[in-house]
Amino acid sequence: MEEAMADPGKTTVFDNVRVLDSATGTVGAPGRVVVEGNLITAVGSRDDLELGDGARIIDGGGRVLMPGLIDAHWHSMFATIPLAVSMRADPGYIHALAGRSASETLLRGFTTVRDAGGPAFGLKLAIDQGVLPGPRIFPSGAMISQTGGHGDFRSPGDIPRGRLGQHSHTDLLGATAVADGVDEVLRAAREQLMLGASQLKLMAGGGVASFYDPLDVTQYTEAELRAAVDAAANWGTYVMVHAYTPRSVQQAIRAGVRSIEHGQLLDDETAALMAEHDLWWSMQPFLDDEDAPVVTGASRVKLMQMITGTDTAYALARKHGVKLAWGTDTLFDPALAARQGAQLAKLVRWFNPAEVITMATLRNAELLELSGPRNPYPAGKLGVIAEGAYADLILVDGNPLDDINLLARPEEAFVMIMKDGQFAKNLL
Repeated sequence: MEEAMADPGKTTVFDNVRVLDSATGTVGAPGRVVVEGNLITAVGSRDDLELGDGARIIDGGGRVLMPGLIDAHWHSMFATIPLAVSMRADPGYIHALAGRSASETLLRGFTTVRDAGGPAFGLKLAIDQGVLPGPRIFPSGAMISQTGGHGDFRSPGDIPRGRLGQHSHTDLLGATAVADGVDEVLRAAREQLMLGASQLKLMAGGGVASFYDPLDVTQYTEAELRAAVDAAANWGTYVMVHAYTPRSVQQAIRAGVRSIEHGQLLDDETAALMAEHDLWWSMQPFLDDEDAPVVTGASRVKLMQMITGTDTAYALARKHGVKLAWGTDTLFDPALAARQGAQLAKLVRWFNPAEVITMATLRNAELLELSGPRNPYPAGKLGVIAEGAYADLILVDGNPLDDINLLARPEEAFVMIMKDGQFAKNLL
């Protein structure tokens, strides 16, 4: 692998490349793509676009040029760190590991992630300033959770909380924010917005990896959820919620939430409501396979309960035309994080390759646009190869529409990765 940084003031022309159109899911004839600075300025045929004097020419050799991939449910700080370490380790160590993980994420072709919870603000700043390579990050900040909810990682010995409001290690780290009641939720929401959240993440139902809550538990009241929704709306952005069940999702819909994360146990009525209210369904292809998280005991029981609903959930989303996004939700496992592209490729169980790539580029980019004025990257479009889009590009040795598993083998299939007009990888 050869890494090189592009000259921000120099024009780069990708010549003899077949552009993958993420809107139509098709690959065009050999053409050219012009990049100036960090933006794409022209896309066209080899006859219509001149190479230009002094431009850097990249001969694509007829390979497919596709937009950078987007993971709409990624945990930048905790994807590769074991749970026990994240709960006890020095924050500096956690941030150092997260920086290495960010570099690895980019080399898998993921040029943008929506961070679904964790203290990623510093990591985002370091990446944006060029201190280290990594994807664009749309940060949620701390996961806001009720006592005994999916984001409550305190030990029983930390209860009762006490009048002085002692905080746990995960709260102090900025991973979670345990908040009960409208006033506390409002404060927690405003704190994350103050720190730079592009959207807020709340726990609205039970989860697999959490200690205290069965999967069927509905978390927060409608008034508490509404408090976060109102705080986000005042800043021009939205709330995403972790939820699996009809009751928890229907309450979130009434509260004004815009994105449902997971939802494997939803029913026909709730899926229809999501479509009616124009919600996003950010789902993960959880199955009992090599990508299943390694959990034991009660968590294993909850995992299997959730996995049984995956096929039905995708079928319901298709039936009702719910707007679908894709993300991995990888946590605490470096081996699983390395399979980020493989987890995307497995969507062919429910979709054709063109639909898969469209979901992980154009559709996920449309979801990110819900951040409105809180979008940290407003200068260009994401998820497309078009004039005015960010120069987030992957040159693929092969056609992913013919072989979707190329996305699972980035080290051999991706001969060039560009993010923000700079080469993260260039083997040409």
